[in-house]
Amino acid sequence: MADFPIPVSVLTGFLGAGKTTLLNRLLKDPALADTAVIINEYGEVAIDHLLVEQASDGIIQLSDGCLCCTVRGELVDTLADLVDRLQTGRIARLARVIVETTGLADPAPVLQSVMAHPALVQAFRLDGVITLVDAVNGEATLDAHVEAVKQVAVADRIVLSKADLGANPSDLEALRARLRQINPGADLLDAGDMKTGVAALFDCGLYNPATESADVRRWLGEEAAHDHGHHHGDHGDGDHDHGHSHDHGHRHDQRVRSYSLVHDGPVPFSAIEMFLDLLRSTHGEHLLRMKGVIELKEDPSRPLVIHGVQKILHPPARLPAWPDGQRGTRLVLITLDMPEDYVRRLFAAFTNRPAVDTPDRAALENNPLAIAGQ
Repeated sequence: MADFPIPVSVLTGFLGAGKTTLLNRLLKDPALADTAVIINEYGEVAIDHLLVEQASDGIIQLSDGCLCCTVRGELVDTLADLVDRLQTGRIARLARVIVETTGLADPAPVLQSVMAHPALVQAFRLDGVITLVDAVNGEATLDAHVEAVKQVAVADRIVLSKADLGANPSDLEALRARLRQINPGADLLDAGDMKTGVAALFDCGLYNPATESADVRRWLGEEAAHDHGHHHGDHGDGDHDHGHSHDHGHRHDQRVRSYSLVHDGPVPFSAIEMFLDLLRSTHGEHLLRMKGVIELKEDPSRPLVIHGVQKILHPPARLPAWPDGQRGTRLVLITLDMPEDYVRRLFAAFTNRPAVDTPDRAALENNPLAIAGQ
């Protein structure tokens, strides 16, 4: 039994960040009953005192009724197997899936597995990305590994672990500032805080179970970005200085940009479709994550919701009405080595022209930067 689509949460973080420790703590919470935990290998992850018996190939039953399973070749196969077990009654209930990535993993392929498969997208929805950062070794890890920076950049929730293991307070605050700089839209939490539990870490998606409504500002990360003073509106200047001196010494950090594209008023569907197609075809590998709510000219009363990871775009969905009363188009992009000025010019080329004057697609594909700069 399940309420489709089932939320999928991705738990990531570099080697030694404490993912398994957090996972063991979370699985004791009754709120995570009927959860399936997908890991890479049982031997790599010590699920404390929860393993009871081998239920079947690749599936272990946990003492609280949850499941723990390994990735069987491809994550898609593992997720499909869970759906099959659920539909055939071999699993009584499935309320949530947590995917724990390896410490060296780029989270993008995991997100794409949930968002791109035509069958799985009907059964699952991406709830959010939870990234752990080791407070003691976090600075060095971010300096040395761009994968760690990407894990932080795509997160909906950033959890600082091991802050109680002797981290210097000034170093800790510098790390917090750095994490906010890399990803101003994510909530920054402390693993040692008892409040950092299921309620704080999960339900990151557009639909807020607590209010039984869509919470656009929270989903786009606008609340967190505003609180930290890092919300970058559509100012039309791709070279503005963030004004943070600590950023200059971190070459990986400088490659990541988080910014918003905002347009007041409705946009023709053909225009936004072409913008997204060209953005993904020309710089898709540099687009770590994109979220957006769009007012369409064809039906302005029902917002279009988009969610993308690199070149993969989740099938767009329509909300029945505007949940917060704020119309228009709001896109939040997190990019790596992508020229912001190009993106803003391309966006302006479609949103600042009437539908009858939409740029010619063939011309844009041949020279998108030149056309966008007109």
